[in-house]
Amino acid sequence: MRVSRAQAEANRETVINVASRLFRERGFDGIGLKDLMKGAGLTQGGFYKQFESKDDLAALASRRAMESATRRWSSVAASSADPLQGVIDLYLSAGHRGETGDGCPLVALGSDAARQSVDVRKPFQDGIKAHLQVLEELMPASDHDDASRKAMAMLALMVGAVTLSRIVTDENLADRLLEVAAAEARRVAAMEPAE
Repeated sequence: MRVSRAQAEANRETVINVASRLFRERGFDGIGLKDLMKGAGLTQGGFYKQFESKDDLAALASRRAMESATRRWSSVAASSADPLQGVIDLYLSAGHRGETGDGCPLVALGSDAARQSVDVRKPFQDGIKAHLQVLEELMPASDHDDASRKAMAMLALMVGAVTLSRIVTDENLADRLLEVAAAEARRVAAMEPAE
């Protein structure tokens, strides 16, 4: 049975969305094409009609995940009385720590992405730049170079804290890592410009 062009495009979008979630849950090498396609409710046979390779899908799914994460930050910032605090509270929360399939792709796939092709790493780089831009825009008034430096420090701090909090098995330690990182992120934002 032949699939319409519209249905083929809908199937492609479904596969990208499912891969975005499953890669964050299991890693790029933690799931095969058969299980990815099964997760999308499709057969493996249609994969190569939609994608050049698993690497191609990984790049598309990574882009989708990074764009989703950036939109989430922007949405939280727009709906918060204190936009920067809203982003910090969302990101450095126990809830986010537990969102392995829908949470931050930098945390879920960062070290894995570093070992992938340039095509897969590029969406992460673009996403990092987008996250930095959101943070820069939320910084208290300061010059651009200072806001950029603070944004870089905050992003590194926040991603590292969530990563560490997911690794440890001691829930109290995991919570403390997030709490301390949130306090430090606020401190970084409020710091005077570097001399």
